[in-house]
Amino acid sequence: MRRVLVGVGVGIGVAGFVLALSTALPTTHVQAAAAAGAGQDSADLKMYTDKVVPIFQANCYRCHGGMNHRGGFVMDTKAGMAKGGHDGSVIVAGHPEQSLLVKLIRHEGPNKDDPMDMPPNKPKISDADIATVEQWVKAGAIMPDDVAK
Repeated sequence: MRRVLVGVGVGIGVAGFVLALSTALPTTHVQAAAAAGAGQDSADLKMYTDKVVPIFQANCYRCHGGMNHRGGFVMDTKAGMAKGGHDGSVIVAGHPEQSLLVKLIRHEGPNKDDPMDMPPNKPKISDADIATVEQWVKAGAIMPDDVAK
């Protein structure tokens, strides 16, 4: 954990103050990503980390998180989510109705003969969890930027 106190003088502006504050406080993954991703709304990042990640952890990461890339898709990183899987992009930010991810968790896969419902061979996730993912996609599918490990 890095703790450096940077002097804050008059006239350094908001950016200098934020930089000074961010170097003086312990840094979490989300704080570092939020600082690196200027323009990302902290409320949208909070929605992702507090509401969406637990849904993905409980239902998706077993096959699409960490070292698991079933279907060529990893969803626990921004880069992985943007890349999609063997079938291409899974999210159309702002448009849950056009997003493959939403169709799959609704069990409304694109091909009725091979629907690819997610999670596979399990009941559909709760309507409340689906609504949360839809709301996140509609808000722009904001995720923290990937942080070097």
